[in-house]
Amino acid sequence: MQISINLNPDSKQSLQSQVFESIREQILSGRLKSGMLMPSTRMLNEQLGVSRNTIILAYDRLIAEGYLYSKETVGTFVNPNLPEDSLMLMEDTLKYLGDLSENTIQKINKNTSKRHPVAFQGRVQDLFNPFHDQLEIDFWVGRPDPESFPINIWRQLTLKKLSHSGSSMTEYHDAAGIFELRKAIAEHLRPARGIDCDPEQIIIVNGIQEGLNVVARVLIKQDTLAVMECPCYQGAAYTLESYGAKLIPVPVDKEGLNVKKLPDKKIGLAYVTPSHQYPLGATLPLERRVRLLDWARETGAYIVEDDYDSDFRHQGSPLTAVAGQDKNGYVIYMGTFSKSIGAALRLGYIVLPTELVGPARTAKALMDNGHSWLDQAVLTEFITSGAYVKHLRRIRRKYLNRRDSLVKALQKYFGNIKLSGLEGGMHLVWHMPDSLPESKEVQKIAQDIGVGVYSLPAAAAHDFGKKRYSKRNLLFGYSSTSKEQIVDGISRLAKELK
Repeated sequence: MQISINLNPDSKQSLQSQVFESIREQILSGRLKSGMLMPSTRMLNEQLGVSRNTIILAYDRLIAEGYLYSKETVGTFVNPNLPEDSLMLMEDTLKYLGDLSENTIQKINKNTSKRHPVAFQGRVQDLFNPFHDQLEIDFWVGRPDPESFPINIWRQLTLKKLSHSGSSMTEYHDAAGIFELRKAIAEHLRPARGIDCDPEQIIIVNGIQEGLNVVARVLIKQDTLAVMECPCYQGAAYTLESYGAKLIPVPVDKEGLNVKKLPDKKIGLAYVTPSHQYPLGATLPLERRVRLLDWARETGAYIVEDDYDSDFRHQGSPLTAVAGQDKNGYVIYMGTFSKSIGAALRLGYIVLPTELVGPARTAKALMDNGHSWLDQAVLTEFITSGAYVKHLRRIRRKYLNRRDSLVKALQKYFGNIKLSGLEGGMHLVWHMPDSLPESKEVQKIAQDIGVGVYSLPAAAAHDFGKKRYSKRNLLFGYSSTSKEQIVDGISRLAKELK
């Protein structure tokens, strides 16, 4: 993205000051909107033909005076909370431009302290990559290969369902999801994940994130204790936190959640990713799964099992899901089609213990009255026709080949390296040696040469501020990157780091 800045080399004002004043004026006039992502310093120095240091110094001054703010590893943004003197200047500027009437300006200045305070408090997870369009090669995590989307059969099934929809497109449907889809998912889970459930235990949700909100609404109140893997998926931590949960981090090691560190107290729930721990990639072994279930029975905690990318197992047979081993109704199982088909469909599901079905159905209905009928109907036939199994078989082979290409490239250019998360999923983790810069610095170096690699915080991971997880680990998603791009990207990175 480019912004309009005109520099006068003959001016007595320095180039740095001209850049500062131009951006400041555009912010105050409203041409650069609140929260807008600014061009990187590299892009702006190339656009203007001045030194990058000039742009960096101008940005530093804009940040220091409150016009911009920087979000580490993400970018620089227009500050939505401008300093008070800037707001006054903005009012004068807009009035001069004729954009606001005197009456409107008076309304803006009116004291709003008597308004009811905003009750919600929360943080948003970083699932969107704002730099994707600036990168030639992007190892972003958790993104399916765009060329693998089954567009032809999806189009055919969509037209078929529309032509026979009758009143289905104009009526409300069961907020828990159409029965045919819930039945198809139940039949898929029995052989695939070892889960024997009734369709009535399943609720269709808009991906894992809404599933977490449904569960949190049912189980979390202020100061409810919730166990989280550390590090963990950022979206899960932030969701439970926003409902008032007190998060208890439990460390992970090379085998996943360290069950010996689980707290011996009354706990509301424990959020886990046993099939492919996010973000470090370990698979929780059978003995730890058994101990986790024993712990749940001892403490009364529900286990929230997020099986986000369990469709992709590269080494050996997949272990039965924890929910498949649960005989006492302690596990809430979450699955999604975001990784296996496409995130934009916003289709996922939760499988609940019987006693939670009623409250969860009510919570889902109050949120949105259910998912799109057409999307559900198409997915139902995609599964029941056998096309889904064929689709999974095809992309499993593709992702395995890409994983192997990534491992070989990293070993070729960096020698004997330590990797984790190879058993399955869509990403792996490189535990970097001390001889290389820290992960955030490597991420910036790579970004400057058009390659996207990601530290834990930049890849929607949350480490509770411990830092030890973040400093020396890089995440590489390989599912949406071709073999040629993988080799080229690692070659570029190696050249730059050496």
